[in-house]
Amino acid sequence: MPGAEASQAAELPYDAADMGLLAPSWADSEVAAVTGDAGYLRALLDAEAALTRAQAALGLAPERAAAAVTAAAAEPHRHDPRTLALRARAAGNPVVPLVADLTAAVAGRDAEAAAYVHRGATSQDILDTATMLVCVRALDTVLADLTRTAGALRRTAAEHRDTPMAGRTLTQHAVPTTFGLKVAGWRSLVVDARERLTSVRAALPVQLGGAAGTLAAFHAYAEAEGGPVPAPGLGGRLLARYAAETGLAEPALPWHALRTPVADLAGALAFTAGALGKLAADVLTLSRTELGELSEGSGGGSSAMPHKANPVRATLIAAAARQVPGLAAVLYGSLAAEDERPAGAWHAEWQPLREALRLVGGAARDAAELTAELRVHPHRMRQNLDATGGLVVTERLVAALTALTGRDEARRIMDTAARRTTQEGIELAAALHDTLEAARRHEDGAPAEAPTAPAPSDPPAVSSDTPAVSSGTPAPSSGTPAPSPGIPPFPAARLRQLLDPTDYLGSAGAFVDRALARTENDPQEPV
Repeated sequence: MPGAEASQAAELPYDAADMGLLAPSWADSEVAAVTGDAGYLRALLDAEAALTRAQAALGLAPERAAAAVTAAAAEPHRHDPRTLALRARAAGNPVVPLVADLTAAVAGRDAEAAAYVHRGATSQDILDTATMLVCVRALDTVLADLTRTAGALRRTAAEHRDTPMAGRTLTQHAVPTTFGLKVAGWRSLVVDARERLTSVRAALPVQLGGAAGTLAAFHAYAEAEGGPVPAPGLGGRLLARYAAETGLAEPALPWHALRTPVADLAGALAFTAGALGKLAADVLTLSRTELGELSEGSGGGSSAMPHKANPVRATLIAAAARQVPGLAAVLYGSLAAEDERPAGAWHAEWQPLREALRLVGGAARDAAELTAELRVHPHRMRQNLDATGGLVVTERLVAALTALTGRDEARRIMDTAARRTTQEGIELAAALHDTLEAARRHEDGAPAEAPTAPAPSDPPAVSSDTPAVSSGTPAPSSGTPAPSPGIPPFPAARLRQLLDPTDYLGSAGAFVDRALARTENDPQEPV
């Protein structure tokens, strides 16, 4: 027997509307509204009205019929999406019941005009065209948010062009980089995504092929009404006019079973989700408590821990980035469609495409908000840069030593010094000093003593002409053998420069400038 909770739930009024309760990434977004059932219904009606107007423009329908259909289609509130959805089960798509309702609505205005509703078309013509209209409307919002994101990242990259931080590879400190270069990389991906979506949006086509892609019905209606036999070019002219009426691109062919437009859009959406996901992944990592290099401007709270300020925007973007590629895979799979119009392959596209649009739309919105309010903590970046005791510049030291000892010996010396720094917790400068001294004694034939770290409580002074490695590193005692000609000493001033991570940034600043110059004249992007 069901419990009290189940009984109460069964008594609640049933509402099938998806408000995004489990999808905070796209809930209440503009894209969610455009792609919702009401948005799709609006697009379906727009597609039907545009088709009648296109026929009227070519003399295939009366102007008064086009006006009547357009007027009736402008009243989506007269159609209930839930009722249409239930009736759609009989035919397998929502166009069939909608055409019946729209025909009745037009008949109420003009009985003769009702005959021109959906004339010559097939359900896929209308649903594909409506889907392309929905995609265009959704992408306009996504592109606007990507432009906002690119603008915010431009400002951040310029501001932190030379802010040093640890570069990390395979989760570990690698060499120094700058936060500006990292942000310029994020922005480069966002701009790449914007370019791809812009290109795809411009190519989204109208669909019109009739029952099997020949538009034969339009020829038949024209002949049946006593007009001249239509020229073979009628289909092409009708396609062009339909495209003009909808604002969509004109395809070379009907594409009922040629799903290039959907596949191209799927790829661009997956790329965009991944591009924003890269940004989110870095924000999530760098905002960890133990790193603290970034934080969201308005972090989310916790139901249990009052101190938490979770990176919610980045979390939602990361969630979207993991879902969209799988949805795109379904859309790519629908390319393998049989016959002139397929069973199942076309139907399989509807929900994955809508969900991909929603997820990308939500991620773009969250990215625009995140980047506009992102908080950068340079002092924590510097603290983390110094956390390894100098290991972050071993690549540079190997290069400097190679000129003195050869590459193999330089690498051996640095491997030894780095190992001591890691295992014993001493500064790299001290470990390198001891390793060099041991190498010199070995070249002089003296027994190599085990390197010993200097006592941290009593660091000896180092003068600028002492062949030591840095302040805090012991100078050679009077009993130390003279350095052999094979391994010349490092002047202390030079070694201090080599050990300064802020002096080992390579072309980071120049790369930032190069990346920002890519769209510096874009009038859409706020500077």
